[in-house]
Amino acid sequence: MYSERIREMRIRKGMSLTDLAYKSGISVGYLCHLEKGKRKNPSIEVMEQIAKALDKTVTEIFF
Repeated sequence: MYSERIREMRIRKGMSLTDLAYKSGISVGYLCHLEKGKRKNPSIEVMEQIAKALDKTVTEIFF
């Protein structure tokens, strides 16, 4: 599931949740909920922001 991929990719890049939040423009709380699977179905805009911050494509992370 994408929640695990976000966390895995973030850690591989040596980023904290705060780092990813800053780089993506998404709140730490929202990212935390995505990583834990508590938040589902992010918008395409959110997916694009996360993918860009992790230097990945939306498909690599979410599909």
